[in-house]
Amino acid sequence: MARSKKSDAKVYKAPRNLGKPQSDNPKWLLPTALTLLVAGPVWIVVYYVTKANWPIPGIGDMNLIVGFVLMAVGMGLLTRWK
Repeated sequence: MARSKKSDAKVYKAPRNLGKPQSDNPKWLLPTALTLLVAGPVWIVVYYVTKANWPIPGIGDMNLIVGFVLMAVGMGLLTRWK
């Protein structure tokens, strides 16, 4: 049976790891994000339970902003989690 000359030519094959991410998550990412997500509500609860005497009494209601910023940073870190 006759053979085609085109089948003898080398065909380009794409690398198999083309769609895979090049690097994994840093080891600190998930523990840091989870710690911040827990620390934010704890900060707010401590502020309310102690009637604004803790965690930082001098900044008053800014303690609420600190708690929400901790949670927001934790959520921001989770967007980088693969």
